[in-house]
Amino acid sequence: QVQVVESGGGLVQPGGSLRLSCAASGMSFQIYAMGWYRQAPGAQRELVAVITSGGITNYADSVKGRFTISRDNAKNTVYLQMNSLKPEDTAVYYCNAVARSAGGYDYAYWGQGTQVTVSS
Repeated sequence: QVQVVESGGGLVQPGGSLRLSCAASGMSFQIYAMGWYRQAPGAQRELVAVITSGGITNYADSVKGRFTISRDNAKNTVYLQMNSLKPEDTAVYYCNAVARSAGGYDYAYWGQGTQVTVSS
């Protein structure tokens, strides 16, 4: 059974920090990339950060210099360290895991989401 489970969301004041974690399990193929997306009320889901199994990262411009994504390949776990949080970072954060078959087909899996609220 495939599971993608996030944790670490919550309420934080502007300028504060939070660390999100996500563990993936049950995939039939090796996980190639893991990442975080977010969706604010009334907005589309957007990429926050992604990291490949080789350690290549990509960040949204809005979080560069404030957020850091990291990964433990042995545990199929990805982390998102969020510093200097702003009210506009408020959203539901979703973890995404992409498993790649030997034939090069990608299978994407999503977590249930964790709420991050930045407010004084």
